[in-house]
Amino acid sequence: MASRNKFLSLDRTLYDYVVAHGHNADPLLRELAEETSQLGPLSSMQIAPEQGTMMGLLARAIGARSAIEVGTFTGYSSICVARALPEDGRMLCLDVSEQWTAVARRYWERAGLTRRITLKLGPAAETLGALPVLETFDFAFIDADKENYLLYYEEILKRTRRNGLILVDNVLWNGQVVNESDQTSSTRAIREFNDFVVNDQRVEAVLVPVADGLTIARKK
Repeated sequence: MASRNKFLSLDRTLYDYVVAHGHNADPLLRELAEETSQLGPLSSMQIAPEQGTMMGLLARAIGARSAIEVGTFTGYSSICVARALPEDGRMLCLDVSEQWTAVARRYWERAGLTRRITLKLGPAAETLGALPVLETFDFAFIDADKENYLLYYEEILKRTRRNGLILVDNVLWNGQVVNESDQTSSTRAIREFNDFVVNDQRVEAVLVPVADGLTIARKK
């Protein structure tokens, strides 16, 4: 018998149930999410709460000690990951916005994470290219300009240890990846990235329909 496809559309009520049962409420993160929501449409760049919980769980599961993030925004995802690292763990955050990362810095300090997190401002492609090509990172998260997803992925992959994880956000792009009439550069870049990673023999990858789509790739 052929297997049945299993998928479930989430309405608001069901989504709220998922968040309530798959995310541990955290006053600091709730406050950060609320402050970020005041930014209007820009607030959509913040990850979903259940996604942050999942990222922290994965970082703990692999015993991550060193992490990197491309695209920090106001700091929600970096707090989730940095909290999962040991006391002597280190996280490198890359972003271009001094304005939004100023918010992140405030919350890192309140979370007691300033010793674990290093922020580098500037084009991520340049910052990544200047890093030593050593298999340093255990965990990576990419959530920045979509046109450079493949570049960021390649630069991070060669700096990730065996069995390390690379997570990439927005890979469903609000459903636009299957809308062939959408030929914007960002949508085409995400399609290209998705097509590339699913066939990349250097990793074992899965696309998970969490939030706006999350690719999880394990380096072989």
